[in-house]
Amino acid sequence: MNRVLWIVQILLAALFLFTGVSKLMMPADQLTAGSPLSAEFLQFISVCEILGAFGLILPGLFRIRPGLTPLAALGLLVIVIGATVVTLMTMAWTWAILPAVTAILLAFVVYGRWRLAPQRTAFRRTPPGGVASPPGTRP
Repeated sequence: MNRVLWIVQILLAALFLFTGVSKLMMPADQLTAGSPLSAEFLQFISVCEILGAFGLILPGLFRIRPGLTPLAALGLLVIVIGATVVTLMTMAWTWAILPAVTAILLAFVVYGRWRLAPQRTAFRRTPPGGVASPPGTRP
């Protein structure tokens, strides 16, 4: 299950990194064409997508605060649910399939990293008190 979650996380991170960067590079008039949302709000969303993409990968990769991975997926899930609703309001329902599938994959990552295969933190060399035992002895 851990490998499946990693594959899904990497694919989702690539998707959100690509869409976030492309929206930041796009001119404001082209970004808001056909959308009821302002350019500033869409740029804010794109920054959140980029940060969420990093949040899907980096905590588990470096084993520093891996509990942030399901939180990043949850934040991206909120964004994608909003994208699905806006797409349903402004376009044909067939265009809402991609964000809906993305939402399902994000929900899988949230559930998987909280319940099925939570990531562990890095091995600690010293106990919480800060005093290490001499080599060859047991605490």
